[in-house]
Amino acid sequence: MTRNFDREELEALGLRAFGEDVRIDRSVLFFEPGAVRIGSHVRIDVQCVITGEAAASISIGDHVHLSCGVYLFGGGGIEIADHVGLSSRVAVYSVNDDYSGSAMTGPTLPDELRNVHRAPVKIGSHVVVGSGSIVLPGVVIGEGAIVGALSLVKRSVEPFTMVAGNPLRYIRPRKRTFLELEPRVPR
Repeated sequence: MTRNFDREELEALGLRAFGEDVRIDRSVLFFEPGAVRIGSHVRIDVQCVITGEAAASISIGDHVHLSCGVYLFGGGGIEIADHVGLSSRVAVYSVNDDYSGSAMTGPTLPDELRNVHRAPVKIGSHVVVGSGSIVLPGVVIGEGAIVGALSLVKRSVEPFTMVAGNPLRYIRPRKRTFLELEPRVPR
């Protein structure tokens, strides 16, 4: 038996939509799968967690790889464009509690006692996010950007830049030569 869901099993999950050549390990957990759209030529590795909400969707483009242990918390919406790689243990949050002390925290409490911040996260095409990085609500990672391993991304990243660290700092521009190869990618 293969480790990946077959097409019938993917249909039974109740995803909003999914394309062709979608390889998702059977250990991946989906919460609110009806809020999740997955493109074609996508690979989602072992022990990922993808949490959507009815009011905010998660959209995963074509030719995307989510490595082992990637977490997508999509309560504010997450959009991942084409040709993106999220390395192992990356966590993307589009929803977050207010930890300042002015409200209570935790999903088991009534909403009126909490101050939840929801803001969509957008990850542009050809982005790579390094292992162990955390992306917070409202961030836009521009096309072609690279985020180094173990980075905390709490502000948006300009297209075709390389950034890393905590605090996040600019490293250098990223070459665009790879874009010349895109027309050769199978559809």
